[in-house]
Amino acid sequence: MIIEENIVETDENPSNQKKIILVGDRVLLKPKTPDNKTKSGLYLPPTVHEQEKIQSGYIVKVGPGYPIPALADPDESWKPNREEIRYVPLQAREGDVAVYLQNTGHEIEFKNEKYIILPHSSILMLIRDEGLFE
Repeated sequence: MIIEENIVETDENPSNQKKIILVGDRVLLKPKTPDNKTKSGLYLPPTVHEQEKIQSGYIVKVGPGYPIPALADPDESWKPNREEIRYVPLQAREGDVAVYLQNTGHEIEFKNEKYIILPHSSILMLIRDEGLFE
């Protein structure tokens, strides 16, 4: 899917840019560019990497998480719900490297760059550099 964007910048609002907002437990990531050569020096076609079931990429944006149901009183269902929606946050953070199942993601193109949108549950492992082993 290719998402085309028409941004109209005016003098009144120079920061008029569209933002990507993810919904629920979705994660937006930029796939890693795989090596085109093997260790022995053979060149690999791009289809070799696309057929692998497990891929990796850099997390660009994370959704708010899993929604928690409101604790409304069932006897007063006629009252408007004033409580804000709360979420259980996701483990993934922006900048992490995610190892994920390739067939559960949806590929999009935004501003001529390739991204993958996938549910948080399809991430197998996160690699985060926090300086823990220094």
